[in-house]
Amino acid sequence: MKTVLLGIGLVVLLGCAREATQKDLSAYVNPYIGSKGHGHVFVGANVPFGAVQLGPSQIIRSWDEFNGWDWCSGYNYISEEILGFTHTHLSGTGIGDLNDILVLPATGKPRLKPMAFEKPETGYGSLFKKENEKTEPGYYRVYLDKYGVRAELTASERVGMHRYRFEKSDNAHLLVDLKFGMGWDAPVATRFEQVNDTLFMGERFSRGWSKDQRVFFALKTSVPVKRVELYEDTVAVQGNRAAGKAIKALLFPALTDSRKEIVVKVALSPVSAENALLNMDTEVLHNDFDRLREQAREKWNNNLSRIEIEAADSVKTVFYTAMYHTRFAPSLFNDVNGDYRGSDKEVYRNAGFQNYTTFSLWDTYRAQHPLLTLTDPDRSEDFAQSLVNITEQQKAMALWPLYGSETFCMMGNPAMTVVSDAFRKGLVKKETALRAFDAFYKVSNHPTEEKLPVGQKWVKDLKWIPADNIHETVAWAMEYSVADGAFSAMAQALGKADAAKYYQERAGLYKLYFDPERKFFNGRFADGSFRKNFNPFSADHRTNDYVEGNAWQYLWMVPHQPYELIKLLGGDQAFVKRLDEFFALPSELEATASNDISGLIGQYAHGNEPSHHVIYLYTFAGKPGKTAEKLREVADKFYTTHPDGLSGNEDVGQMSAWYILSSLGFYPANPLSGEFVFGSPLVDKATIKVGGDKTFRIVVKNNSHTNKYVQSVRLNGKNYEKLSLSYADIMKGGELEFTMGPQPAEAMEKAQRPK
Repeated sequence: MKTVLLGIGLVVLLGCAREATQKDLSAYVNPYIGSKGHGHVFVGANVPFGAVQLGPSQIIRSWDEFNGWDWCSGYNYISEEILGFTHTHLSGTGIGDLNDILVLPATGKPRLKPMAFEKPETGYGSLFKKENEKTEPGYYRVYLDKYGVRAELTASERVGMHRYRFEKSDNAHLLVDLKFGMGWDAPVATRFEQVNDTLFMGERFSRGWSKDQRVFFALKTSVPVKRVELYEDTVAVQGNRAAGKAIKALLFPALTDSRKEIVVKVALSPVSAENALLNMDTEVLHNDFDRLREQAREKWNNNLSRIEIEAADSVKTVFYTAMYHTRFAPSLFNDVNGDYRGSDKEVYRNAGFQNYTTFSLWDTYRAQHPLLTLTDPDRSEDFAQSLVNITEQQKAMALWPLYGSETFCMMGNPAMTVVSDAFRKGLVKKETALRAFDAFYKVSNHPTEEKLPVGQKWVKDLKWIPADNIHETVAWAMEYSVADGAFSAMAQALGKADAAKYYQERAGLYKLYFDPERKFFNGRFADGSFRKNFNPFSADHRTNDYVEGNAWQYLWMVPHQPYELIKLLGGDQAFVKRLDEFFALPSELEATASNDISGLIGQYAHGNEPSHHVIYLYTFAGKPGKTAEKLREVADKFYTTHPDGLSGNEDVGQMSAWYILSSLGFYPANPLSGEFVFGSPLVDKATIKVGGDKTFRIVVKNNSHTNKYVQSVRLNGKNYEKLSLSYADIMKGGELEFTMGPQPAEAMEKAQRPK
């Protein structure tokens, strides 16, 4: 009787599995997209916005023989070796860091130094075959050839779980390397302590891109450990506790020929090892790997289903992989009890909100954060509180916060743009916005502050930043202008009229750099003269007047005042002609150009963020058909299902956010307006969950490769004669209908232009 019931249960379960598979959006995700070339994406196991990113770490290649830059995440598709599995990773950045708390299952003679690329037989780590590697949202698996171990990884928000299956128990052991880090990262203090035969605790403090990173951990094994060996790098340390700069541990579990499998759990905390243990015991008290893997997959499906689309399978793969990539960060940076460590290194207890880190703001203010205001509006308040707290604690603007430290990477004041946008959309509490106003006003207005960003003292006095002794002044100034415009809008909404007027003046300071003779934004010296040795194609990295770009690419960096830019360049007709020229120019760059300038069509560089709004500028000039043409070209060329399917760094979600929004048919080209500008939808249908039971549906009629031009638009069954849609209209719910055709429509060119 039990056998019959078991059989019936199995049939039911298989039927449920088939039904679930039909709705399994994670099945469309290909985590390898962007893992080859310049994409720099994380490959491994995590959950949406989780603190843990558990995945393989590889050898960074020589810059001379390979582009070592392409191992910033710790992984590149072309590699054939794995050193071990680490619990923190960056995704899509141009600088390497993290890859903390390395764990490696091994057999045979223990090795304490990582193997070298030229001699893979030496040192710890193993070669692997690509056909023996599998990755999907929330899960990673690989077979380590050198040790005969099948390794599987999954995760919760703050806990990584490993399952290792040893083919043989020949001196089976686990190496825990607290010295190992990626890129610039180097340990300054580490600690490892055995609590009992299954529990180990410690910490890793390091300095790298994150200037003062502090990771605390708790590690538990499902099998008792019969012997522990501790080392300071390669020198043995006596006892069950070790501290130093490069502590490593060898754990020898009591495996036998009949028991060759072990589960290892590692929990992280920014506060203490005790809190890490609390995180583990709260989130993952069990050792059931398959259960946690299924929970991770369910979390991904719940998150991915916030936008459901109908489209060709190739579009679905790119779309849902992009959705997946936009949910790696910002990442949680607090414990289950609410504790977190601030940028001032003080511990804040039971903070009452979810604290986040890993804000690639210069990239993500453009599309990633606007996308999250649609799909994850409930996170905006926590993002805002995190950024305000960081600014208050470090007494400098949050610019690129990473794991409790400010990297001061990139330029401008993009935190002002992110918080202002969310507040004006009604997603940030007024009290938080008032705190943001006070904090941001102070750090953007006091030139005596030690950590004040480049050139702010001239901006404060409404002057240009002189290029006499400072590089990249044009880029700094233009990014300041965008942020100042956003801050002006927030000040206005808060009733701060004087501040709104003053920052509105600052928002127009980019005009001071417009060289009327050359008709480009050009470096300007203290005496008021413009740079004479001017080459608009020059993109000499870190020495010219721009950042990761040239004068052609920064000609369009006025997303917050598009109509002022159109006037500056001579009106609609002249503006469109100049844009056409931009896309038709040769794509060659000098050898000293920034690696970030990639994905070129003419001098348009889709692989770098300052170009991301440029295609939509055609629509502001009354030529939405040209927006459609270029948008489809970019989508076809620079977003594919291959491992090198991204044209540049993923940049913590921004590259993917561009695709998600553009494929839906609109994009937030102006970061101040709260509007989404129409383009050329790639999907046939889409449903966005906008809160409660409300949904916003997008229906695209007659869509095809040739029918790429919007002919007409209807909103909730009525003709809609605008070229953009407001955030408020989307969040009300309803239906937007595009009708497509093979030629640009005159009616659309006459429609009301975006704000």
